[in-house]
Amino acid sequence: MGVKKDEVNEQHKSIIKALKVAAPEWTFVRIILVAGRRGAVLKDDFYNKLERLSLQAGKKYKIVAVHVQRICEVHDTVMRYYYQQIPGSSGADATTSMENIGKQEYV
Repeated sequence: MGVKKDEVNEQHKSIIKALKVAAPEWTFVRIILVAGRRGAVLKDDFYNKLERLSLQAGKKYKIVAVHVQRICEVHDTVMRYYYQQIPGSSGADATTSMENIGKQEYV
C-alpha cells in the first residue's frame, strides 16, 4: 500500500510542477475527497472540502447525493458477486439490493 501511495504522491508533485509552470500566478492545493470509511460517507469532512472549492450550496448537495448513489451502486455490485460465489446459491439472495430500494433511500 505504501508503494501505491508513494506513486500517487510523485504523480501529484509532477502535475503540480507542470501546473505551476503553465500558470505561475495560481495557487494549487490538493484536496482529497474520501469516499467513506467502512461504508460511511463522512459528510462533514466532504462538505468542508467542497466548501474550499467555493461551490454553490445546491451544487454541493447534488455532488454528495451523486457520490453516495455511486458508492451504493458499487456496494450493490460487490454484494451481487459475493452472493453468486456462495456454493448452492442461485444469486437470488442478491435481489435485496438497489432494485428493491428507491433511489431516494441513498441520499
